[in-house]
Amino acid sequence: MAVILHHPLLFHTTKTPSLHTHTHTHKPTLFRTTRTLLNCAAAAVAAPQQQISSSSDGTEDVLVEEQIGRVYPVGYDWTEEWYPLYLTKDVPDDAPLGLTVFDKQVVLYRDGNGDLQCYEDRCPHRLAKLSEGQIVDGRLECLYHGWQFEGNEGKCVKIPQLPANAKIPRSACTKTYEIKDSQGVVWIWMSHKTPPNPSKIPWFENFARPGFKDISTIHELPYDHSILLENLMDPAHVPISHDRTDWSAKREDAQPLLFKVTERTERGFAGFWGREADKTPQNFLRFEAPCNLQNNREIVDKDGVTNYFSGLFLCRPTGQGKSMLIVRFGSTKRSPLAKFFPEWYFHQNAGKVFEQDMGFLSSQNEILYKEKVPTKDLYLNLRSSDTWVAEYRKWMDKVGHGMPYHFGHSTISLPVEPAVVEHAPAGFVASIAASSPAKGGIGIKYAPNLANRYFRHVVHCKDCRNVVKAFEAWKNRLSVVAALSLTFAILFNARQWKALFLLAAALSGGGAYVCSTAVAMNTTNFIRTHRRL
Repeated sequence: MAVILHHPLLFHTTKTPSLHTHTHTHKPTLFRTTRTLLNCAAAAVAAPQQQISSSSDGTEDVLVEEQIGRVYPVGYDWTEEWYPLYLTKDVPDDAPLGLTVFDKQVVLYRDGNGDLQCYEDRCPHRLAKLSEGQIVDGRLECLYHGWQFEGNEGKCVKIPQLPANAKIPRSACTKTYEIKDSQGVVWIWMSHKTPPNPSKIPWFENFARPGFKDISTIHELPYDHSILLENLMDPAHVPISHDRTDWSAKREDAQPLLFKVTERTERGFAGFWGREADKTPQNFLRFEAPCNLQNNREIVDKDGVTNYFSGLFLCRPTGQGKSMLIVRFGSTKRSPLAKFFPEWYFHQNAGKVFEQDMGFLSSQNEILYKEKVPTKDLYLNLRSSDTWVAEYRKWMDKVGHGMPYHFGHSTISLPVEPAVVEHAPAGFVASIAASSPAKGGIGIKYAPNLANRYFRHVVHCKDCRNVVKAFEAWKNRLSVVAALSLTFAILFNARQWKALFLLAAALSGGGAYVCSTAVAMNTTNFIRTHRRL
């Protein structure tokens, strides 16, 4: 996704920018690795032009340096964090929304006043999912027996089967979760033991600057949140994996990168990165617990005005091998060309970027779960490409004991709870899938599938759903007009009428094709064409 941060249609940069730097809090502590490379001779034969430099004691200077000794855990409880639940603008007004954080299932909905409420996604009666329910007079109703709940206390206010003089039991209330709307994102506090800590809600300074505009998308993905975060903090893969993705990356630009860690804390790390050839890194990356990543850049133009650019990635673990991501790209100065492209174009481009990486990340996810060993025994991290990945896994070494499961650099804890498997489409996603299928013949319905772009993004995005519906409607109308025009062209003998109807048929058919192409761009996966270079 770092590919989009440099998209020429989104962000406008000058040719010779000057950089505003962030204050370095302390110098990074470096350690030397003792890991030896296997099969060096084979590697030399395969790539004779590339030399791996070695120090006098035989250790490899190109690899990320290891910390020798004990890993010191820090106090951490995954429930005592705010997780990004959803984009506020995409929360449906007319239906409950079922979501998960790790293995905890919650339901989010808007009440009669338009306020957001969040409960445990199960009815206290017989454990039916409340996200399968409906909104009745601003209350959340379980569709199994009609029990209704309201307010931020989850109070049960109606049980149709209860005798007229009977009181609703106190135990009929549902468990609630604290949520906050901040900078266009709904955040959820997962702990029921510790009161919510508002100071832990992230605040992103650039997104509050005057004139700052962003494009925000949300995506559900079929691999673990830690693998997703690795991918997002890995700029080295962009020229290769996303080669020629709408002019934003070229494989010939793959080169050594320079990383400077400026901050390591109990809650994450930060530092600068850029091309090694530039000597001075121009991008500033910050990772902060539980799973928030931002990539910032400040550029001073020829008039001395500082322009701010940000790529923000808010990740939510949604179960073993699953995650949901809110992506926000913005700046105080956009490219003039951006206004000529609709927002859905950038949404589908983001979907394409994820699909280009999906095969690699899904297989990586599978191997991590299968091997059951820390990443230091599996990865070969290079200083010039994988520094942030190593930093992230080392951070997980310190806090992993407070997570449901983790894969750290030197430590590992496997899931105790079994993976949650949805055997049937549920709630809001199911209703969208049934009412407007992405593909197929008339009347064909499809169950949610995270390998499909429609179910990864479109069902979660109001704008893209409306775009798909609009283009589908226009495609059908124009197809009818084209068919009628062609029929009249056949029936009429007069040349001028025949020519007019043929022209109308051609224009209508062309319009229907354009609409069909737009629908396909929003709902069809990118297929990588492997070729011999």
